[in-house]
Amino acid sequence: MSTDTRPPAAPTLFLTDADVAELADLPSAIRAIRAAYSAPVDDARNPGRIFADSGREWQRTMPSVPTSGRLFGAKSINGSFADGLRVSYLISLFDKETADLVALVDGNRVTGLRTAATSAVGAATIAPERPLVLAVVGSGFEAQSHTSALAEVVELSEIRVYSPTPRNRVAFAERFADELGVPVHAVDSAEVAVRDADLVLCAARSRDETPTVEADWIGADATVVSIGSTTPGQRELPAELLARAALVVADGVDEVVHGSGDMLAARAAGVDVDALTASLNDVLLGEREIDRTRGIRIYKSTGAGLQDIVVAEALVDLARERGLGTDLPVGIVTTAK
Repeated sequence: MSTDTRPPAAPTLFLTDADVAELADLPSAIRAIRAAYSAPVDDARNPGRIFADSGREWQRTMPSVPTSGRLFGAKSINGSFADGLRVSYLISLFDKETADLVALVDGNRVTGLRTAATSAVGAATIAPERPLVLAVVGSGFEAQSHTSALAEVVELSEIRVYSPTPRNRVAFAERFADELGVPVHAVDSAEVAVRDADLVLCAARSRDETPTVEADWIGADATVVSIGSTTPGQRELPAELLARAALVVADGVDEVVHGSGDMLAARAAGVDVDALTASLNDVLLGEREIDRTRGIRIYKSTGAGLQDIVVAEALVDLARERGLGTDLPVGIVTTAK
């Protein structure tokens, strides 16, 4: 303990889930993600996930000190099986210069916002620069947020959506036809949605952890966005599709290659996933050459604390501009060591 302490220079801002819902802004999130990944990979700044698990309670912490921005911190995901499974998300943000606690953010909605924004940045680096037919497998929150984000970075000429629940895919089609002003068709199979599509969004969890698309449905020069296989036991893309791919762009190479069930299955099938995979950082920096018109190109994500921190900082900036959020009446001290 040190007695050489001082209170924070400014009140700590608290953003509730309702605040985040009101502040959520895809263009701001996309700009923050692009800036964060436009720097070389630095594992010391972004060490990956830290797990604590009792079997009944568990916590996953994702720290990051981004190269961009003025804040650093961590997202913690906190779960308990005491009454079913209950989970809460908290993002803490600190000033890089003073170590003051600047903000506490309810991370519930931030995860979806940052995932969609990062996928948009990834897709924009590998998709052709022309009007594209988008196939969406899934119609839930992730499918909707990703469709909105993709529309920010690529020109869409048509959307085809499949969900196993007819009313959900029809509601999806009606919403995005109205919002985006392009034809949106609710179709009755994933194959009908995916065949001949330029851009394929896989955003539906398989009930039995088998792939949600087949390799021969994917066109020879298609772009695929895969976000639904983030643990070793989850499957979304078949190994045969990864074997056909020219490139996989990953938000975090180590976690995608060693932590995604898709990549583990592909490696077991003899695919050289290490040679196939490049970091989003390297692609944005131009260190990995890409032909955006030929070959199957896949963006694959498992998520990262870096994304949470930079998007949360963007939300804090917007909150200050708009006078939203709550200034806490107390804070924590910083100490001289």
